[in-house]
Amino acid sequence: SWRFYDTVYTERFMRTPAENASGYDENSPLNYPEMLQGDYLLIHGSGDDNVHAQHSMRMVEALVKANKQFDWAIYPDKAHSIKGGNTRVHFFNKMTGFMHENLRDRKIEKITEEMKQPTIDTQKIKG
Repeated sequence: SWRFYDTVYTERFMRTPAENASGYDENSPLNYPEMLQGDYLLIHGSGDDNVHAQHSMRMVEALVKANKQFDWAIYPDKAHSIKGGNTRVHFFNKMTGFMHENLRDRKIEKITEEMKQPTIDTQKIKG
């Protein structure tokens, strides 16, 4: 939800939630988890002061409610850049493993074609 995002970024483009409630709600992935296609990996640093951990917790709730399977990793006390100690190595290994597991048996032509398609059904959003 954009409502939890750092206001320095959101209000510049979307005004305040009080002024643009529908804009905040209609553009939140929390409201459309059933439209997600394919595999989903959620990674978050709990010390991120741009994207607060509350975003990820709400996304997890939405995914579970929609019965969408997902993989995730939370890096305690790590900022938006998710680095420090062995964190960056673990982070890249996590992403690489996820991509290998979910893409290894798919032909590159099929992946390229899928990348051209929207990840959500925009017709459902428009009503």
